[in-house]
Amino acid sequence: MLSMMRAPRLLIFDSGLGGLTVFAEILRLRPQADYLYAADDAAFPYGAMSEEALITRVLDVMGRLIASYAPDAVVIACNTASTLVLPHLRAAYPDLPFVGTVPAVKPAGEISRSHLISVLATPGTVARDYTHELVRTYASHCAVTLVGSRKLAGLAEAMMKGESVPDEAIAHEIAPCFVDFDGRRTDCVVLACTHFPLLTDHFQRLAPWPVEWIDPAPAIARRLDYVLREELGFRSEGRVEEGVRHRVFFTKGGPLSPALEAVLRMRGLEPDEVDPFPWPMPARSAL
Repeated sequence: MLSMMRAPRLLIFDSGLGGLTVFAEILRLRPQADYLYAADDAAFPYGAMSEEALITRVLDVMGRLIASYAPDAVVIACNTASTLVLPHLRAAYPDLPFVGTVPAVKPAGEISRSHLISVLATPGTVARDYTHELVRTYASHCAVTLVGSRKLAGLAEAMMKGESVPDEAIAHEIAPCFVDFDGRRTDCVVLACTHFPLLTDHFQRLAPWPVEWIDPAPAIARRLDYVLREELGFRSEGRVEEGVRHRVFFTKGGPLSPALEAVLRMRGLEPDEVDPFPWPMPARSAL
């Protein structure tokens, strides 16, 4: 295998800002990479879309991004998209590695002592057969509570944009995760949406008792690092190359709020000026 000396080009994709939690962990392992973080905020939230519409949307947006950016690997930093669209993406681009995001049910099942765990996700992820199969495979010895929140992703987006987020709203969304049964209590909560770790400080403060909040981002970063090193031959050591950029693109387009721009720059991301990808997407012949 050739050991590549150039910086890998990495595309990290989410419906919004949740994938920033994944980007931070990947950046820690691969500071020398060239990044494009793409947020499909024009179609946010994905959980409100039908499966057919979501598949069509992600394939279309990803097709445009891949054609223009030519990444070496793609991270789908979205549970909703990963559990539904990853097979279609891999079939469409068989030579391009995709790293997905799946609910971290396996580690929760391994570390839970009370054998009461909860999976906090979007309603779409909760409903997917993929999620239920993970529970059957890795947590059949546990009582698993699946909690589908319709509001937390939007609350996380609002917080990142500098808007006020009421504690009561967050507390209401996480309350079903906490089960007290037969002298046992929930001790692990799987954060099965990449937006949710953005609110971890709030979760810890508002929880009725301490639990382990399981963020999948470190595992995703390790998986991508393995793919880059072992499958693609990119070395993990070395200096940051001149000209390497960490860019962010929003499909809605338009100016960003000062608060959001500050958050992005603090994470080392600079906004990229690209034509927006509206939703619903116009017919290709009209573009």
